[in-house]
Amino acid sequence: MNKIQVSVESILMTFLFTISVLGLKGENTNSSKIEVYTTTADKSMLFKRKLISFDSKPTTSSGTILLNPTIKYQEMDGFGAALTGSSCYNLLQMNKGDRSKLLNDIFDPKTGLGYSYIRISIGCSDFSLAEYTCCDKMGLENFEIHAYDQRDLLPILKEILAINPKVKIMGSPWTAPRWMKINNLEDLKAYNSWTSGQLNPQYYRDYATYFVKYVLAMQHEGILIESITVQNEPLNRGNSVSMFMTWQEQLNFIKNELGPQFKAANIKTKIILYDHNYDYDSTKVECKDQTDYPLHILNDPEAAQYISGTAWHAYSGDASELEKIHETYPEKGIFFTEMSIGEWSSPFAEDLMWSMKEVGLGTINRNCKAVIVWNLMLDEKNGPDRLGGCNTCYGSLRINSLSYKPETIDRLSHYYVIGHLSKVVLPGAFRIETTNNLNKKEIYYSAFLNPDNSYSVIVENDSSEEQQISISSGSQFFTVSFLPKSINSIKWRN
Repeated sequence: MNKIQVSVESILMTFLFTISVLGLKGENTNSSKIEVYTTTADKSMLFKRKLISFDSKPTTSSGTILLNPTIKYQEMDGFGAALTGSSCYNLLQMNKGDRSKLLNDIFDPKTGLGYSYIRISIGCSDFSLAEYTCCDKMGLENFEIHAYDQRDLLPILKEILAINPKVKIMGSPWTAPRWMKINNLEDLKAYNSWTSGQLNPQYYRDYATYFVKYVLAMQHEGILIESITVQNEPLNRGNSVSMFMTWQEQLNFIKNELGPQFKAANIKTKIILYDHNYDYDSTKVECKDQTDYPLHILNDPEAAQYISGTAWHAYSGDASELEKIHETYPEKGIFFTEMSIGEWSSPFAEDLMWSMKEVGLGTINRNCKAVIVWNLMLDEKNGPDRLGGCNTCYGSLRINSLSYKPETIDRLSHYYVIGHLSKVVLPGAFRIETTNNLNKKEIYYSAFLNPDNSYSVIVENDSSEEQQISISSGSQFFTVSFLPKSINSIKWRN
């Protein structure tokens, strides 16, 4: 995607030579400061902030990163975590003042980390207090936001929106109401189970109306739904709450019902398809024809007109799949919507580095507009959770359920990974082109131009040595010493 046809070394040498010839004055470059936030794998620094100044001459012992803001890639929507029923329940057990401080620390864009995108379940997920949808009694006249969501989800969302009204919200269903489900598309027998089953084509229209009612009901509560995915993990029958939906089904549902109903109701909520793993669960016999799931749907112009993009999880497969999707349909957004840490994960040090490299920078550099991880907060028992769901998942935050005191909170790797992104990359930022002459392969990074015309760069030093790197966005430059095994967020103005 690099549109500059001369060598990186030539660009950098010309740039540095020009600076020396013009005699760039230190007093001009030091008039503003650069913010640097650092978290190290050994926890010696946890989102440690420092200010540095612009340099009067380049220092490039480990190389230089040169930003080119004239070449822009995707516009960023935001970064965040899933606010599940379990997360809301745990937050509500905290003292109100403690909870308010914690939510400000997470969501305030000025004094906190500035988390900017939340994923919620439409109805329950495997991290809820019970199994339910918004219409468990047959007939759409019985639609309502469930009592658990009214008690737990809505109050927490409203507290967050009071802190940051611009936070975006994505809704994802784990299942349709059971009265809309059948065992399979051949037998068409009623399937009164929370786990597996498929959507009865007879109820496509009703289920599309269900989405319309949900968006409008949340709007009535003062909560705008920015986007919805049509089905969480559509190729996963095995979750405690789940529904199997092939690309053929999702295509027909979007094209014939969901898209037209959103259009007729003048609903601007984005429709995002797929919402599952990079490899389409291709090891399962029943998923052999599901490879390229989103492409089959986007290849249909009638369906594609309603679709804003695709959503992805990283539990299996390789993120390179995102490149293929982008190259085929570059006008459609790509959203990373779920990855959990858990008892299977590496220790904090390795997971911090892997998650930033693969979930953070790895998806962003493959054109993702948003990065959202799984549960915001669980307790020390990894719950509350549902039987048959994930009982080994961790939240980004773990709190002790004996006291729910803030001092018992353990901030895990995903908390810092998302925080390093959201703190310096503002919603509406554009990822921009860079060139470099770095002499270490273990340096991973991405650069952005924010809507307020500030710049930001996320840098991961995955090597075991300190790396001194110069960074420039034009006529000014500065040098940062990146500690071994660290993730770093940098923000400045020219």
